[in-house]
Amino acid sequence: MAGNALGRGFLKSLYQVEDPKLEREVFGLKFKNPVGLAAGFDKDAKLIDELDCLGFGFIEIGTVTPKGQAGNDKPRLFRVTDDQGIINRMGFNNDGLEEAVKRLKARKSSVLVGGNIGKNKVTPNEEAFSDYEKGFYALFDYVDYFVVNVSSPNTPGLRELQDKEPLTNLLAGLMALNSKKPKQKPILLKIAPDLTDEQLDDIVAIVAETGIAGVIATNTTISRDGLATPKETVDSIGAGGLSGKPLTKRSTEVIRYLYQKSNGSFPIIGVGGIMTPKDALEKFEAGASLVQVYSGFVYEGPALVKGINKMLLK
Repeated sequence: MAGNALGRGFLKSLYQVEDPKLEREVFGLKFKNPVGLAAGFDKDAKLIDELDCLGFGFIEIGTVTPKGQAGNDKPRLFRVTDDQGIINRMGFNNDGLEEAVKRLKARKSSVLVGGNIGKNKVTPNEEAFSDYEKGFYALFDYVDYFVVNVSSPNTPGLRELQDKEPLTNLLAGLMALNSKKPKQKPILLKIAPDLTDEQLDDIVAIVAETGIAGVIATNTTISRDGLATPKETVDSIGAGGLSGKPLTKRSTEVIRYLYQKSNGSFPIIGVGGIMTPKDALEKFEAGASLVQVYSGFVYEGPALVKGINKMLLK
């Protein structure tokens, strides 16, 4: 145990950048720094204490579904190294809510944790609310904020829940549950980068109507435009969401569009293609209050987190 503590202390000394200037208060929570780990990396809340040593200001677990599920057939995760990208079609593989809660109860670190919730593959869209409701109730006491994931391209039909009417109903329903709690938790929506301007206008309207705390922009893309990787290689990989450098520009455009259209009326967490500190800076300049990394962390390691925080201090 002492060895573990020693190892963690060593990692913290290498990667953590602590400075009051990095602190951010967003949707009522105090973040020690604005760089988080996006959902999908620690789906089952197994690594919160370890990841906390690597300098993150917050960690998002999930996507967690009510029942554990195996996800899509392997192989389902591919590096597209010529483009510094990753294609995944994991399909919400996770151990389910019960296991996630067990691990959240056992964690030692005080880092802020977000709970990203989704529906089981077998649950029809008409009954989706019940799955999100289960996620909300099960995780409520153990996470600091919630993320509603209706934008993964890897669960059949899931993205249909991004349409205005079902999305409004889903979010309004969760906000009604939230309002009954003595102390409410921020609820955010994670959106796809493939939405049209008209759909993004709908998102701005839905945030205003439902009163959710903010938006995470963006999830992975189904687009394969402009890749350096040969088309036959990309075609052989098949379906899945693309993340990493190919997403950098589009996710920043979405952040800027939402920020301008809403007059900055709600916080945005910027995610998608942050491979360098400069990419993160562009997200902040476009209107993001916080950022998250995933593919950049896979390619560059924790030095990326440290680099972003150092650059912000400059």
